[in-house]
Amino acid sequence: MPQSALGGAVFDGFARVQEIGPLGMISLRCALDHPACPAAVQAAVGLGLPAQRRIIMDGQRAVGWMSPDELLLILPYADAAAALQRIAAALDGVHHLAVDVSDARAVFRITGPRADQVLTKLCPVDLAALAPDELRRTRAAQVAAAFWREGDGYTLVSFRSVAGYVMGLLSHSAQRGSELG
Repeated sequence: MPQSALGGAVFDGFARVQEIGPLGMISLRCALDHPACPAAVQAAVGLGLPAQRRIIMDGQRAVGWMSPDELLLILPYADAAAALQRIAAALDGVHHLAVDVSDARAVFRITGPRADQVLTKLCPVDLAALAPDELRRTRAAQVAAAFWREGDGYTLVSFRSVAGYVMGLLSHSAQRGSELG
């Protein structure tokens, strides 16, 4: 049975911070403009290719643009192995790398009317200018992170090895009485 990095840890401050894993995640590296790439992504998660710095979401499935040759595919944890097989079949003979990174990542939800303030304190990003479907790769304090707006808050992905540190950062940033302005 898969285990999330922090067992679903929760912090309630002026915003709610919750570790929400495990999720299925596949890092797909290939020439995104190769004709076989869209079919591989469609076969894996049933979605198209996102534009640069964007994420396409549909229920429990998503595709995020990570770099000019990398996508992050998100799906139910139990579906990752089959999705990898479908990618391999769709990209047979095409130079690519598809890796299940589900167990190497920690995922957090930051929610509430002032959820943006939690990230504003930690990330060098103008959240007011963040488009609704934009995926940002940045850092949260001193660690690599990626996040996007979703529903009433944000979803943040970090490396599992720093999950405790990231939860501490997010919780400290969300403490009541530390709201901005």
